Amino acid sequence: MAIRRYFWAVLMGLSLLSLSACATGGGLFGKGGKSGGSARSQGSQAQTGPEPQGTKIWDLFSNTENPNTTVEVNKYLWDASLDVLNFLPLEAADPFTGIIVFGYGTPPGGGRAYKATVYISDPALDARSLRVALLTRAGPASTEATRAIEDAILTRARQLRIADGRL
Repeated sequence: MAIRRYFWAVLMGLSLLSLSACATGGGLFGKGGKSGGSARSQGSQAQTGPEPQGTKIWDLFSNTENPNTTVEVNKYLWDASLDVLNFLPLEAADPFTGIIVFGYGTPPGGGRAYKATVYISDPALDARSLRVALLTRAGPASTEATRAIEDAILTRARQLRIADGRL
């Protein structure tokens, strides 16, 4: 049993080594080895320039992202979206990406069921920071209905901002 594990470990190691060699494009030991190669391949390497960052197989396993990076969303737009669309059931909300997904529901006094997805892309209290996708059971809602929802959210967000400024 131990021999079988050893065999598979060696096989996996060789597979990763060969994938690494293929990913770098420079053979098993990288570019610039002692084998001269043809003039054509050397000329093409000279034209392409240095190898771009992040092209080795090992780069998949490194964590190069800054852990202190945060995605910010506007809290007034977030709260206003929840206020305005409170007649819809909340399915998912992710404050880190700024996405709120609502399920199907009918507005008070209305007969048509709507489903909405709200995307807040920026910390600014601006119309460009807000995207609303509104659906009915028959397909996408009219642009007028979508624009009315966006306007209502923006108006409520401004009201919340003004009320917060008075504190």
